[in-house]
Amino acid sequence: MKRFGLTLLTAFAGGALALGVYKFAENKYDQGMSFEDKQKVYFTSNRSNAPTVSSAGTADFTQAAAEVTPAVVYIRTTYSPKSNGNQDQFEQMFGQMFGQRMRPQGPQMASGSGVIISPDGYIVTNNHVVAKAEKITITTNDHRQFEAKVIGTDPNTDLALIKINGTNLPIVKLGNSDAVRVGEWVLAVGNPFKLTSTVTAGIVSAKGRSINIIGKDDDQDQDQNPFGPVTQQQPSLRKGIESFIQTDAAINPGNSGGALVNTAGELIGINAAIASHTGSYEGYGFAIPVNLAKKVLNDIKKYGSVKRGYIGISFADLSDPEAAQGVKTDKTNGLYVNSLVEGGGAEAAGIKPGDIITKVEGNTVYESSDLQERVARLQPGDKINITVLRNGSEKSFDVTLKAESPTAKTAALSKSASELFNKLGASFQPLSQAQKAKFHVNNGILVTQVRPGGIFDDTEIPVGSVITSINKQPIASIDDMDNALTNLKNGRLIITGYYPNGGSFSNVFEIQ
Repeated sequence: MKRFGLTLLTAFAGGALALGVYKFAENKYDQGMSFEDKQKVYFTSNRSNAPTVSSAGTADFTQAAAEVTPAVVYIRTTYSPKSNGNQDQFEQMFGQMFGQRMRPQGPQMASGSGVIISPDGYIVTNNHVVAKAEKITITTNDHRQFEAKVIGTDPNTDLALIKINGTNLPIVKLGNSDAVRVGEWVLAVGNPFKLTSTVTAGIVSAKGRSINIIGKDDDQDQDQNPFGPVTQQQPSLRKGIESFIQTDAAINPGNSGGALVNTAGELIGINAAIASHTGSYEGYGFAIPVNLAKKVLNDIKKYGSVKRGYIGISFADLSDPEAAQGVKTDKTNGLYVNSLVEGGGAEAAGIKPGDIITKVEGNTVYESSDLQERVARLQPGDKINITVLRNGSEKSFDVTLKAESPTAKTAALSKSASELFNKLGASFQPLSQAQKAKFHVNNGILVTQVRPGGIFDDTEIPVGSVITSINKQPIASIDDMDNALTNLKNGRLIITGYYPNGGSFSNVFEIQ
């Protein structure tokens, strides 16, 4: 009997160990999966067959709306008035305030939409919805509330990745924006004017639109520019990476960050802006194509910010008559190469000043957005085929994109630390051995992104700094940071570390 009991105990212990190892491996594998891979696993177990037409042969949106609506969330943000927060950004994106504006002195609030893209709580929304938020509250379609934290943002595409602590959440299936056709039916799902779970329908009016709204007032540096240094010949690059899907589905303030889906219920775009004289819908809505969003969101999840490659050119967009006149050409399509970045991919491939870029990956380049979006999907080290017109003949070159500065990994924090983490306004990754040696430390995390309006921005703790302790607790990982923020006492935060040049700092913050 004793032998039987011992055998049974051993079997249980072995089974538990095996299960533990399996769960550890499963979690580790899951963390390295792209959002598309996670969705493949999800939809293998949750098959969906949304019809695209009714029995009468007309477009039928009921199934698509039923599948998408549960995964579109209402986002409520709180921010301090000193940052001018989301209110200024919403006014920019929707152009809605007339006359003199009165600024309330207390905490400000704004709202928008988001789309759940993985069952463990990752949500895509617009950067302008959450960029300066100190507190983010998510309300799901079934009226549950969560506190969210910012995993990372990309002002150049107006995208952001946030996360809530949840499991088995409904998601929207990622589609293929390249396959979208002008004239096809689409649905916009979001929360306009605080009217939650609103579905509107329309058609795709155009693709590849650039309306010069992203980064309109930002002073971006050249590291954010996938083509090389910004010059006077390429002012549009200071305004972000734009290749919008235009739709006449009704989009209004509050729809920002919501879903644009096809009749199969697949996400093809993230609603971002409207063109309007009144600030409300006038027939022109714009969504960020999902194929661009996939790359941005996967990078943010894996590195904490977006890894971009450089072509290394300065160009004039010939669709602009003034630009074409300035370089003395009668061409009305394509990009005129003004100059090359020394050591850049274009120079290495053999592209020369005076060339006119006519195609990218075999697709005609009519304006800068046709090239921008294609490059923005790629990583440093990837190749892209560029066709140029030179002396009346077309030549093709395979350009290897050059790497930009290192980016960073961020992990999700616990709900209790979310608001404080958002107030910091930064992203982090653990130190490599080489970085530990450089700063002569045994532990620490690297600051890899600093967002405007946060504590790190206000106190000028720049990207490249190392945080070694918070409230005298050593920090070697994101989990350590989570614990330190969770156990904050007396509203005081002491952050100690080193600037990129090696100088030390110890900053004290009174958290309100």
